[in-house]
Amino acid sequence: MKFVAFERTLQGTGASRRLRLANKVPGIVYGAGTPSMIELDHNALFHALKKEAFHSTILQMELGGKTEQVLLRDYQLHPFRQIVLHIDFQRVDATTKITKKVPLHFINEETSPAVKTDACLVNHVVTELRIQCLASALPEFLTVDLANLTKGQALHVSDLKLAEGITVVTQGKPNPVIVSTSVQAAEEEVIVAPVAVAAPAGKARKVEKINNKK
Repeated sequence: MKFVAFERTLQGTGASRRLRLANKVPGIVYGAGTPSMIELDHNALFHALKKEAFHSTILQMELGGKTEQVLLRDYQLHPFRQIVLHIDFQRVDATTKITKKVPLHFINEETSPAVKTDACLVNHVVTELRIQCLASALPEFLTVDLANLTKGQALHVSDLKLAEGITVVTQGKPNPVIVSTSVQAAEEEVIVAPVAVAAPAGKARKVEKINNKK
């Protein structure tokens, strides 16, 4: 993905406030040289942040007529308004080794034996993983193929097929679970007892009179 940034000369709280009033977002680009103060169009950035690729891929940033490769590192949102307050990027190149969270995409769940044959529930225990690799090898997402998932089975990090040079950072857990299966609870049959309907008062009195005459 490509986006346009502009050089920011003024710094400080007051300058940042004026930028936001002008529908701009202050930011910084660091790594591989001197940090650059930048500003971006708020609306364009806000829509870009809704895209998965903006968070997990190498981005092409146009700044001052030059294009640099950067990675989104952090951004701050207003506590309750849809406003981006600040954003950070890191410069990268093909030799930069990075650690980054990437989303998981699950495929073939509906056709797996666990779902199709045994009507199990598939639980996505985690939806993203932190990986380490060269910037040039950073994937947009990791694919988790559930085609062979069976009843009672769980998939772990070790079951993933990763491209060469990509490792998962498990942060103390040697082989965490990614997907598990569980059997759906059987639906209880609900028996509705017949309800006696009382006759209208007028009809009840007529019946009583007929019985008395007899």
